[in-house]
Amino acid sequence: MRSEDALANIDVAVLAGGLGTRIRGVLGDTPKVLAPIAGRAFLGHLLDYLSTYGSRRVVLCLGHLADRVTAWLARGDSAGTIDVVCQIEPRPLGTAGALGYVRKELRSSTILVVNGDTFLDADLRAFIASHRLSGAEASVLCVTVEDSSRFVRVEIGPDSRIRRFIDKVPGAGTINAGVYLFSAAFLDRFIAAGAVSLERDVLETLPPGTLNAHIAKARFLDIGTPESLATAASVIAGRES
Repeated sequence: MRSEDALANIDVAVLAGGLGTRIRGVLGDTPKVLAPIAGRAFLGHLLDYLSTYGSRRVVLCLGHLADRVTAWLARGDSAGTIDVVCQIEPRPLGTAGALGYVRKELRSSTILVVNGDTFLDADLRAFIASHRLSGAEASVLCVTVEDSSRFVRVEIGPDSRIRRFIDKVPGAGTINAGVYLFSAAFLDRFIAAGAVSLERDVLETLPPGTLNAHIAKARFLDIGTPESLATAASVIAGRES
C-alpha cells in the first residue's frame, strides 16, 4: 500500500458540529473548523493532509454555524481531488449521534473518523496497517504529549490494546488523539445502541483489550482553546516546512 493510496477506499467522517464555547471569544461567529491558521482555514489544512493519503470522500458532520462551512466550500477553497459531502444535524447530537446521522453517507467497509478541531501529522498508512494487522474492529490513534491535563490519557498493554482511559491527568503521557478507524459493523452497533458521546458512551465502556492503539510520533494540534489556537500556526508551519 502506497501512502498516496492509503485512504483511496476509506471514507472519512470529520466531526465538526461542536459549539466551540471555549474559543468563541476569539473566533466570534467563525466555526472552529474554519479557524484561520497560517493564512488559511483549518479545514483547508486538514483536507490537504487527507488528500496526501489519497482520500477521495470526506463527510463533514456539521451543526453550529454550518452555513459558514458550506459557503467556504462553495468558494472552492478545499482540495479539489476530494468529494466533500456536508451533513447538517438538526440539533446537537453528540459525537456518536453525529456519526449515526451521517451513517448513510459512509459507504466503505472501514471508516476513518477525525475530530474537526484537532490535527496531527501522523503517518496514516502506518495507522491503517496497524489496524488491519491487529484484527480489531476499532483502532485509536494515540500520541505522546508533554502535558495531558486537558486530554484523555490511555493506558496501553504490551499487546498494543487499550486497557483503560484516564481523564485529565497532568504531566507527560500518551493520549487519545481523536482519530479512529472503525469497521462498518462496529459503527452500526453503537449507532443502534443509541450512543451519544463517542468517547464516554462507546470507547470508554468497552472491555479492556477491545481497542487497538497505534502510537504515532507526530506533532499534535488542538485548537479548542485560545491558548492552543495561538500555537497552531507554528505546528502547521512546521509540518509544511
